[in-house]
Amino acid sequence: MSSDTTHAAAMPLSAEAHARFAREIAKYPAEQKQSAVMACLAIAQQEQGWVTLESEVVIADLLGMPQIAVHEVTTFYNMYNQQPTGRFKLNVCTNLPCQLRDGQKALHYLEKKLGIAMGETTSDGLFTLQQSECLGACADSPVMLVNDRTMCSFMSDEKLDQLIDGLRGAEQPSKQGA
Repeated sequence: MSSDTTHAAAMPLSAEAHARFAREIAKYPAEQKQSAVMACLAIAQQEQGWVTLESEVVIADLLGMPQIAVHEVTTFYNMYNQQPTGRFKLNVCTNLPCQLRDGQKALHYLEKKLGIAMGETTSDGLFTLQQSECLGACADSPVMLVNDRTMCSFMSDEKLDQLIDGLRGAEQPSKQGA
């Protein structure tokens, strides 16, 4: 990963992030402010690209809960990045229904195409490949999720090529303007 991404992740949370935390916390009665933990983690991740231990401490203090309780939420849900990730996070479903319908084949194809193993990031910082628990689209397997937002179904080698090439192409204009 680039030093820019690593440096940005080490920065403290901004005043804007703290203002957003306050808005989320205000949605709950004072005695239930811990209910804002997931929203606060999402805000920290949006700002830093991942959830740092330092961010967990800040969130725990704001919500009046032990830091380990915040960390348990971070580690339970795979939507929270626990380390810096590439520009495009590819979560491949590795549960049994997808495995029975070429999920393992799709995973191996991506590993070969990207030159990385599961859990790694490409040297250009563009792609991170991660496993995912069931994405709830077993009939459409193999399935994957891009950046925790875009579901991709029936991922044949051809569709994987189109996806990766499209994401690489989408990144080109921003690099040319830099």
